Amino acid sequence: MKIERKQRVVLVPYPFQGHLTPMLQLGSILHSQGFSVIVIHTEYNTPNYSNHPQFVFHSMDDGLQGIDLSFPSLENMYDLNENCKAPLRNYLVSMMEEEGDQLACIVYDNVMFFVDDVATQLKLPSIVLRTFSAAYLHSMITIFQQPEKYLPFEDSQLLDPLPELHPLRFKDVPFPTIKNTVSEPILDFCRAMSDIGSSVATIWNTMQDLESSMLLRLQEHYKVPFFPIGPLHKMAPLASSTSILEEDNSCIEWLDRQAPNSVLYVSLGSLVRIDDKELIETAWGLANSDQPFLWVIRPGSVSGFQCAEALPDGFEKMVGERGRIVKWAPQKQVLAHPAIAGFFTHCGWNSTVESICEQVPMICRPFLGDQPVNARYLSQIYKVGFELEAIERTVIEKTIRKLMLSEEGKDVKKRVVDMKQNIVAAMQIDGTSHKNLKDLVDFISALPSRLPPATPVVGAIMSSNHTPSKCIIESRS
Repeated sequence: MKIERKQRVVLVPYPFQGHLTPMLQLGSILHSQGFSVIVIHTEYNTPNYSNHPQFVFHSMDDGLQGIDLSFPSLENMYDLNENCKAPLRNYLVSMMEEEGDQLACIVYDNVMFFVDDVATQLKLPSIVLRTFSAAYLHSMITIFQQPEKYLPFEDSQLLDPLPELHPLRFKDVPFPTIKNTVSEPILDFCRAMSDIGSSVATIWNTMQDLESSMLLRLQEHYKVPFFPIGPLHKMAPLASSTSILEEDNSCIEWLDRQAPNSVLYVSLGSLVRIDDKELIETAWGLANSDQPFLWVIRPGSVSGFQCAEALPDGFEKMVGERGRIVKWAPQKQVLAHPAIAGFFTHCGWNSTVESICEQVPMICRPFLGDQPVNARYLSQIYKVGFELEAIERTVIEKTIRKLMLSEEGKDVKKRVVDMKQNIVAAMQIDGTSHKNLKDLVDFISALPSRLPPATPVVGAIMSSNHTPSKCIIESRS
C-alpha cells in the first residue's frame, strides 16, 4: 500500500547507461515508498520521459554540446561537474522559493560530485548513490592510502598479487594505467569520486549478504549510514526500460526457437570499444565452439568500423541460424530467457548483478574501471564464472565449451543458482535488502529540511548482525 508523503527527493544521475539505469531504478523504488521524485539530468543522454511518467524531469545545460562523449575523457567529466553547478543551484533555489521546505534530500551519483558542493551551499541533505561493488571502492581506497606501495609496477608483476587486496593482481588495479602507472590527475579524480563531502549517507546497488565484510570496512572509513538495497533492478516495482539505445526485441523471438539452456549471450556493455582484431578472434571463437549465440555488436563499439562490418567475410552465412547478431538487446529480458546458458560479459556491475539474479554463469572479459575487480571476484571468490585468459580464438572456443559443456561448467552453474537464492532471500520481507530499504525510507523521512553547518544527523548504521545500531553522524561543511 502506497504511503502518501509530501516529501520530494531530487535525483542527479551521471548520464551514461551503467549509471543512469540504477538511478532511475532507485527513483522507482523511492516513488513506490511514497516520495515524489524529481530527476535533474544533463542534456546529454536525456532519459526517455515517456518510460517514467511518475517522475518530474528537469534538464540542466551541461555545456558539452557538439563534443563527442561516446567515451568520456577525464576533461569531459571535470567539465560536466563544473558546468552543471550553476544550473542545479538555480533550479533548487527556485524550487525551494516556490514550494518551501518540501525537499527531503538530493541523491546523486558519486561521479557527479559537484552536487555535494551545491547541497552544502544550500544546507540541503545529500546522499551518495554507489552504482558499483563495495569490493571496487575498497580496492581504490586501499591504494589511495599507500599509492607508492602499488604504483608504478613492472610488466613482470602483472600476475603478482596486490598486497592486502586478495584476490586482485597488479593487472587488476582499479584505475586506467599508462606504462603500469596512474597519472596524478586520474588519482585526483578518483579521490573526488570516492569522497562523500558533507553527504549524510550512502545508498548501494549491492547486497549486504554478498559484500558484508567490504561494506563494514568501508563504513569504518566513511562513518555515515550505509543502505545496501540491491539488486535495484529487482527491488524496483516498475519494469520500464531505462535503455538509452534502441533495443532490438526481435532477438527474443529468436531465443524462443532455441533449446533451453543452450545459448551464450555476448555483450560488452554500453561504453567498451574493441579493435577489429578482437572482434575477429571473438567471431572465430564463437563459430568454432559450435554453441548457439546471441551477440550484441553496438554501433561504434569496434574502433574504425560501423557495427558488424569488421566481421570475417561470410561469417553470418556460415553460422546461419545458430548465431544471431543485434545492435542492442533488452538485456534483463535476455538473461531471464530459459534458452540462455551463459553470459560472455565485460563484468560491469549492472551486468554482473543482472546475470547472478537470473542464475546465468559468466565468461569474464573485463576492460576498465571496476570491471577487472568484478571479474576477479566472480572467477576466484564467488566462482560463478571463468576468466578469459587470452583474446585468441582457440582460448575463446575452449572457454565457451568449458562453461557450456564441461563438469566444471556445471559446478559454476550450481554456485550461481545458490547465489541467486541468497539474493531472493535478501529481498523478502525479513531479508537484509528489504530491511535496509525500510531503514532508508525512515532515514530520509527523518532528515531536517535544512542542515546548518555541523548539525548532527541521527541515523541507522548497518551492523554486522544486520540490526541497525543508532549513532550520531556529523555532517561536514
